Amino acid sequence: MKQDKELAQKQKRYGQLTQRLAKVGHVLQGTITERTIQREFPKGSGKHKDYGPYYQWTWKHKGKTVTVNLSASQAKAYRRAINQHRKMESILEQLRALSREILDMKTESVKRRRTHNSI
Repeated sequence: MKQDKELAQKQKRYGQLTQRLAKVGHVLQGTITERTIQREFPKGSGKHKDYGPYYQWTWKHKGKTVTVNLSASQAKAYRRAINQHRKMESILEQLRALSREILDMKTESVKRRRTHNSI
């Protein structure tokens, strides 16, 4: 009886997680980096000028690092998509763990043999 209640709770949690997963928007892997460039004026004046910020999106594709320059508005949208990807991965991790627990509760396992130490 207790196991049935526990199983029902796990299945309910599983359903909640799948609903959250369905609400995830666009997803991208990678990182957004904001860069600025500082240039010194000539003849040792000690003055400099800043350029930027410039935005770069970096990710792995077929084992290689790829970098793309982005506009400020692209960087904002891509950053949201990267955060959504991380959220999705977290939900999937929880779904995998719950799936294992639910399947262990719903299916019969292999009977274990006695070990040599228990003889």
